[in-house]
Amino acid sequence: MDNSDSNNIEKPEDRQSRMNKKFKNIVVEAESSENNIFDTIAPAAVDYKCTNDDPMIHMSTPQLIAAHGYPAESHTVVTDDGYILTIHRIPRSKNAANKVIPRKTVLMHHGLLGSSADWVLAGPQKGLGYILSEAGYDVWLANVRGNTYSRAHISRDIDSFEFWNFTFHDVSQHDLPAVIDYIMEVKGLDTKINYIGHSMGTTVLFALLSTKTQYNKILRAGFALAPVAYMTDIKSPIKLLAKYSDNIEYLMKLLGANEFLPQNAVLRWLSKHACEINHYEEAICENSMFVLCGHDERQFNRSLLPIILGHVPAGASTKTLVHYAQEIKQNGKFQQFDFGPEDNLKVYGTATPPEYALHKITLPIALFSSENDWLAGDVDVANLYVKLVNPIDHYIVPLKEFNHIDFLWAVDAPSLVYTKLLQLLEEGVSKSLDDDVINNNLLDD
Repeated sequence: MDNSDSNNIEKPEDRQSRMNKKFKNIVVEAESSENNIFDTIAPAAVDYKCTNDDPMIHMSTPQLIAAHGYPAESHTVVTDDGYILTIHRIPRSKNAANKVIPRKTVLMHHGLLGSSADWVLAGPQKGLGYILSEAGYDVWLANVRGNTYSRAHISRDIDSFEFWNFTFHDVSQHDLPAVIDYIMEVKGLDTKINYIGHSMGTTVLFALLSTKTQYNKILRAGFALAPVAYMTDIKSPIKLLAKYSDNIEYLMKLLGANEFLPQNAVLRWLSKHACEINHYEEAICENSMFVLCGHDERQFNRSLLPIILGHVPAGASTKTLVHYAQEIKQNGKFQQFDFGPEDNLKVYGTATPPEYALHKITLPIALFSSENDWLAGDVDVANLYVKLVNPIDHYIVPLKEFNHIDFLWAVDAPSLVYTKLLQLLEEGVSKSLDDDVINNNLLDD
């Protein structure tokens, strides 16, 4: 490549600026409707499930943040394939004495069926978003295409198959890079971003770093709560779908043609596994997130249930669920979407989809797991850990009952998880397997 070609390569920040300018009218419209969007998209089942009509049930993420006295911002990001995302920000703590003091940056990414609200639902004492803000961080909260806050596109109708034709791979290739690039545009190109993901928020990080490897040097460190990559050792009812994953059309019919909206009979079938064993109450058994991820009675704050049910599920594409079902059936492979041999040849040039090359991930990463996690089993997380080139730590929560959702809302999450997380964030000590593998000062302040 000659110098003229090199000079013509568009920088990420220039691309984001160009996209925002090109679709200015759409962006303005999305921003102006953000405060009203929650009322039209939030689960309609809230009214009959929640007897306690707490106003926070109906609040958007910025409204929740503001209600607790923290500054809240909404930002619109346009991806390179036209999806319009609304992300949220807590720029400083509510008691910050000096508003201009530079704060370290953290990007938090929710899991499947979640949203930015996941990090603040529990309130200032328990919500990780607030805890990080009080610890001196500029907190950014992502929202992926298709969830409550990101249901817009420059040309596709949100009820169309084209809009919902995506998996977590597309999120990793388009949404996550766009959000990271946007934060750098706002804060400066020398900004080092700490990344905290939960569940699918970890999946998209691994997929991004193994394919767009330049982001290994853009981010400072990664912290994966309930990490999901390999899926051989799971207890979630989603494993019941795995045997049908070869028949994509059939699964789409069962789970919802576009958005993950399973037929009542299908949800009952899935919830039978979770609810008959644990005798959960009806409201929990009817919520798809609890059905797929499980529920820990001892650590669950029951007073929080109405607010959670008011915000979860926040939306996901059926194709994403199908992708996860494929991962289970592949028995030990972490790979891109399987379209079938014929279409795989067209898309990938091979009859089988490519596996994510985890050896290309050089970002320092810490894993946080638990013994009772239905989706991120012990064997799978251990397998993931040994594949990482530059692991910081693998922290196993010292409570046997702790599960997948407890990383967000457990009563004792601050003492069991967040204290350790903050320690690793501040120390930034990498336990590199080989000092020659990576020496790029990623953990400098």
